[in-house]
Parts: sequence; structure tokens; C-alpha cells
Amino acid sequence: MRKVLYILGQLDDLDAHWLARTGHKRAVADKEAIIRQNEESASLFLLIEGKLAVEVAGIGRVALLQSGEILGEMSFIDNAPPSATVLGSGPAIVLDIPKHALQAKIAADPGFGMRFYRAMAFFLSDRLRTAQQTKASTGKVDLQSEAMQPDELETGVLDTVALAGDRFGRMLRTLAAAEG
Repeated sequence: MRKVLYILGQLDDLDAHWLARTGHKRAVADKEAIIRQNEESASLFLLIEGKLAVEVAGIGRVALLQSGEILGEMSFIDNAPPSATVLGSGPAIVLDIPKHALQAKIAADPGFGMRFYRAMAFFLSDRLRTAQQTKASTGKVDLQSEAMQPDELETGVLDTVALAGDRFGRMLRTLAAAEG
């Protein structure tokens, strides 16, 4: 859950509402791939519920993701094909955000773009820092390991935790209302 707080802590209320209204809830079945290694993906995903496995060809499973994770962000940032396959590990629900809609929003709203890319920088920085800390302590990179406890937050994020948690709750309510 910590990962979504990095993202929503940098966005404002209107940004979070836009994400919830633009994306759509998508059920992911066990072993269903939502991102395939080396194949372009049309969406960015936010894991709302359940677990997703990350697999790399020739290596196998490198991570098991839980609620609050964002997926497809690296390919969105650098336009390279995905470096891993992401698939359901049991049933899951994601917020599927079309990349073309996100790109259009960034082009039309530079403030949103700045906040979104700052959120991605926080998120990717945390992922890199975690991998480095794990490698320093174990001598190998273990992408499933968390250097911090799952509910522990970086000091710089603490200021935005309450707002981010509230935004996540409102996003979920917006998605639920759209279904009804």
C-alpha cells in the first residue's frame, strides 16, 4: 500500500479524481498476463486488490506485488518495451489507465504533468533504493525483498500520507460508484 501513497501524495485531489474517472476497473484472473515482456502495453495499471506476479524470461518470478503498486510506469517513462511479464497471482483488480489518455492529459495540463512525473520519480527512486539496500545487505538484488517494512514510509512522504490515503479511498469510491 505504501507505493500508492508516494504517487497520490504528489498529486492533488483533481488529479486523483481524473485518474479514477479516466481509468476503468479491470478484473485480472489467475495467471492472466496484463503486461507481456517485450510487447508494448497500451495501459498503466494501479493494483487495487489482490496480487500480481512479475516474471522475467530466463529468470522466473522476481516479485509479487500487492495493493497500491503501479505497473507499466517504466515503459511509460522511457517508451521501451516492458522488461517483464506481469500476471495475476490469484484473482486481482487493477485500475487500467490508457496511456494515450494520460499522455493527452499531461500535454494539456502541465501542472498535472509535473505532479505526475514527480510522483513517478519518488516511486522509482524508492524502488532503486530498496534494490540497492537489499544488494548491500545480501550481496544480491532481490526484487521481492523490502528494505523497509511494508508499512514503513520515507520521512519525506509522511507529510502527504493522510491526504494520499484519503485520495486513494475517494478513488475507490469513485470507481465503485461508476460500476453502480
